[in-house]
Amino acid sequence: MIDSPQNPRIQAALALRDRRERLASGHSIVDGARECRRAIEARVPVVTAFVCRELIRTADAEAAVLRLTADGAQIVEVSERAHDRLAFGNRGDGLVLVVRTPSTSLDALRLGPAPLLLVTEDVEKPGNLGAILRTADGSGCDAVIAIGGTDLFNPNVIRASVGTVFTVPVASAPAVEVRSWLRNHGIRPLAARVEAAPRYSEVDLTGPLAFVLGSESDGLSSAWQDVEIEGVSLPMHGVADSLNVSVAAAVLAFEARRQRDLRP
Repeated sequence: MIDSPQNPRIQAALALRDRRERLASGHSIVDGARECRRAIEARVPVVTAFVCRELIRTADAEAAVLRLTADGAQIVEVSERAHDRLAFGNRGDGLVLVVRTPSTSLDALRLGPAPLLLVTEDVEKPGNLGAILRTADGSGCDAVIAIGGTDLFNPNVIRASVGTVFTVPVASAPAVEVRSWLRNHGIRPLAARVEAAPRYSEVDLTGPLAFVLGSESDGLSSAWQDVEIEGVSLPMHGVADSLNVSVAAAVLAFEARRQRDLRP
């Protein structure tokens, strides 16, 4: 039983809240019962499971611990004091995982005949990237590709995605590589731009398609501004000129899903 929040194993896990440590180690930290359960059920390799038995009360937490035990995972018992130091905010679910981060290689993506993708560029806020992952899950997107911005396995992205980052195929690469990969796979990029003439509801969103959405502050880079890249806009009727990037992603993804569902 680890009781001290200063225990070296606790401190090593906490260090994973820093991006440099995540990238150097290839590990991340997961808290929240639903998030942990989804990581486990997605067969994400668990390095260490920190468990506080007194706080295991929800069905998700109980199911996660049962699965960890059945899988022979390394379970480290911790006190409430040590758990409270590990868990983010008030996530007192009794379970915190250190996991090996899944591959984010473009080549690892496996797509169907008419894939629907969300591509983000330089999205810095973990909450927005996590919300986009939830949208991808809910609308049936085939993958999310992140260019720059916050890393996909930032603990706050994991939390905001409610663990769907482990169930939606994801990749990360520079813009030039993503453009080349889309072209080689016959996937049409459609850039969300404020000034684009066609409205999203006027465009055919069936077939292999990738929506490309820019950062919260600067929009899309010059990599997506040439004439070869189609643009699409969301009409704005108030004083604001654009939506939050995660909201824009949801509008576009669900319109594409609506159009696809109408096809026989």
